[in-house]
Amino acid sequence: MKTMTFSSLRLASLRSPMTALGLALGMSLSVLLAACGGGGGDNASTNGSNSASGGAATVGISATPTTATVGQLITLNWTSTNASSCTASGAWSGAVATSGSQAVTAGAVGTASYTLTCGGVSSTANVTINAAPAAPVVSVVLTPASATPGQSSQLSWSATNATSCTAAGAWTGNQATSGTLAVSQSAVGTYTYTLNCSGTGGSASGSANLAVANPTGSGGNNTATVVVDSGPSGLDNSINEPYVSVTVCRPGTTVCQTIDHVLVDTGSYGLRLLAPLNSALALPAVNTPSGAAAGECVKFADGYTWGSVQQADVRIGGETAPAISLQVIGDSSSNFANVPSTCTSAGGNMGSVSTLGANGILGVGLFKQDCGNTCLRSNTTGNYYACANGSCTDSPMALAQQVSNPVSFFTTDNNGVLLTLPSVPNSGATTLTGTLIFGVNTQSNNTIASETIYRTNSSGNFSTRYKNATYGSSFIDSGSNGLFFSDSSLRNCSQSNDFYCPASPISLSAVNTAADGSASGTVNFVIVSEQALDDSVTAALIGGSTGSTLTGAFDWGLPFFFGRRVFVVIENNSTGGATGPYWAY
Repeated sequence: MKTMTFSSLRLASLRSPMTALGLALGMSLSVLLAACGGGGGDNASTNGSNSASGGAATVGISATPTTATVGQLITLNWTSTNASSCTASGAWSGAVATSGSQAVTAGAVGTASYTLTCGGVSSTANVTINAAPAAPVVSVVLTPASATPGQSSQLSWSATNATSCTAAGAWTGNQATSGTLAVSQSAVGTYTYTLNCSGTGGSASGSANLAVANPTGSGGNNTATVVVDSGPSGLDNSINEPYVSVTVCRPGTTVCQTIDHVLVDTGSYGLRLLAPLNSALALPAVNTPSGAAAGECVKFADGYTWGSVQQADVRIGGETAPAISLQVIGDSSSNFANVPSTCTSAGGNMGSVSTLGANGILGVGLFKQDCGNTCLRSNTTGNYYACANGSCTDSPMALAQQVSNPVSFFTTDNNGVLLTLPSVPNSGATTLTGTLIFGVNTQSNNTIASETIYRTNSSGNFSTRYKNATYGSSFIDSGSNGLFFSDSSLRNCSQSNDFYCPASPISLSAVNTAADGSASGTVNFVIVSEQALDDSVTAALIGGSTGSTLTGAFDWGLPFFFGRRVFVVIENNSTGGATGPYWAY
């Protein structure tokens, strides 16, 4: 998709400490002890003469319970008369009111003495503190932790200081506090085996992941079929939209849903799916640093997508990205009912099949997260929001919680992708089938051969020279359905000024240069009239104007991919003698 960028500011977090105010009595009082009065003892009231009214002061304090364990809460209750101030000492300290109640935490093993002194008179409550029961410790191990479909792995577990255990995730039911079990899975994916145990000292959990993949070198576990057709149900027609099927699962489970016609987009980063998803998925919400539910606005050249951020295992072909963040576009839950004005300013809402042209977007571009360090440091980017009850405010977002490129989180084949599509004649094609291959130089089917490497800048751009004009913000974008560039000599279509409609197919050329100048090469291309195509055509050599949206850019959209092998190498990955981000074609 054609993307837009934004400036940002940093949010400072504020916390206001409570300040205790004490009143000191600045006079000297004599103390008269009654003949029957005393120094005071456990849970006893004592009398004194240092009082606000001139009468003898009395003090009483009690503790509940009188026997506790380390870390347990103890409630202190106390009263006094004829005293203007009180001071705590012993196992607690500081100025306190002349009467009241306070919860304290039991400290070290032994006897804790909570003493209260009011008007020169003291009283003490003693509490016996015992050691707390030991908390459970749970260990879960899979041997081996990686397997092929159907291959057996031994699951071993043990729990100390526990009286009961329950399995969750890829296994279920009550389990002994220790044991072994042979397990296997028939489908490629990542499976989490969790054991939850409890005892007198509390509860604890342990888990282990089983990664199931096809045998290395099989040449099929790292591929997904790409189809260019008329689009998903609910869309009248589509042109130059490459689609793939994606499966999302509740993390660590086999509760899954497969979504067809998800747009393959090398110009964005992360998975975005149209709501509603199957309610049985019940994907967990992702929160902002403040603890509020996270919403996200993504601004494309054609409009914006708004929705919640949720977590899922994402499976494409034979690869799985476990427990990553994705955007659910058009989430209708109350937290996200109102779209922030800072989001709607980007244009039209793309929250439907008819406006998005797909059931979702699979961003497999040059970067790992959709916002990166910009959103980590700032809360004014207009990307992430903290939402509650329909009210959303700008929020920073940790990298681990940002919507992420699934490829970066595959166990293997995670340094980039290769997208291949067949050539298309000037008359167009009614359907097209290609392949999205995961990994670059990781298997025999994704090796860079005669292709040239074009390094990009930190924004993922390089330069294009076209008809004596240089466009320094150029990019390659399978999510754009044409080649978009500025050329006033080309005739616009009467039905849509966005596209060019030459009287006959016209051959053109441009020169692409790597951002660091390390490579340069000519690209020959053809533009045909979009209006001259048959209605059944779904893939064609069409192009249009960038207008004011992409000033300074040459957008090499899907027609660039026809008849080419185009590699995307993700940032900070080194392969083929260069380090990403870079393109190779």
